[in-house]
Amino acid sequence: MSLKWTVIALAMGACVLTTGCISRSRADVTVTGSTTISKGQELTDLQRALEAGAISPPDYENVRAKILKREK
Repeated sequence: MSLKWTVIALAMGACVLTTGCISRSRADVTVTGSTTISKGQELTDLQRALEAGAISPPDYENVRAKILKREK
């Protein structure tokens, strides 16, 4: 798994509880399940990753837009 996806996964929540499975196909990682992390917490974690230099500003904007588009 690349550092970029590792950081994004951590930014999406340190304690993600999944009820599904994690599978690895080619270089992609798919996670299915549910979380109890709020959008606000995801955005806060994402901002911290940006400030720490773990993700680039374009990656930050891309993930931020996806978080804000989601219904929940």
